Amino acid sequence: MRRNLLIICALFSVQMFFAQENSAFGVGEWFKFKMSYSNWLKAGNATLTVNDNKVNGKEVYHVVGKGWTTGMIKWFFKVEDRYESYFDKKTNVPYKFIRNIDEGGYTKDLEIDFDQVNNKAHINNKKDKTQKVFDTKPNIQDMVSTFYYLRNHLDTENIKIGDEVRVDMFFDEENYGFKLKYLGRETISTDFGKVDALMFRPYVMAGRVFKEEESLTLWVSNDKNKIPLRIKADLRIGSLRADLEAFKGLKHPFKIIVDN
Repeated sequence: MRRNLLIICALFSVQMFFAQENSAFGVGEWFKFKMSYSNWLKAGNATLTVNDNKVNGKEVYHVVGKGWTTGMIKWFFKVEDRYESYFDKKTNVPYKFIRNIDEGGYTKDLEIDFDQVNNKAHINNKKDKTQKVFDTKPNIQDMVSTFYYLRNHLDTENIKIGDEVRVDMFFDEENYGFKLKYLGRETISTDFGKVDALMFRPYVMAGRVFKEEESLTLWVSNDKNKIPLRIKADLRIGSLRADLEAFKGLKHPFKIIVDN
């Protein structure tokens, strides 16, 4: 019995080791992006940081995303956004999501607690001082955890041009069927050199911000990190581009193409 127990523990330890090694990210990862409006006017900055935390005794990644306008833009359209997601280190499902934004006077201050056992989302709307409960799909994701979930679970080795990946996401007060379309590979020039990138088309909700569902294009590094390198968005007025400007704490080597 003791020998069997030792074997089981050893197998579990090996499984956990490889799961951690194969993860595309880890605690301490940090990205900074520079944003430009209509390809020429500096618009702002954004950061993504992966922290360590616990929720109800569970080990979680705590990702904090911040975005803010700078320069001339902020004088006529000031943006201060903060997103936080607390998601399980093993399953990647979120337990808590925070959205606190101010986009030119359009504000939201939401705190969402996900009950992944009973498939419920408990929403505390701090701005309107209301509390609501919504049904969710099993293993629901939030808008931040979705990106990290896909970095770990998307099969980029066998994906084909035109393939679509779907993830159940909860956004504000509704279930949303997030869809990502693979567009192919492209070598792009970055601040760090040329990088082999995978191109995706995340389908977004057309309306207040985006011109149409196919307004967004995303480039990620074709390596184990799946680093977000560039994002282009066609807005209702103009366009927005975000480029990776700085990073630290990568889990794997960042592959740069060296010209001979």
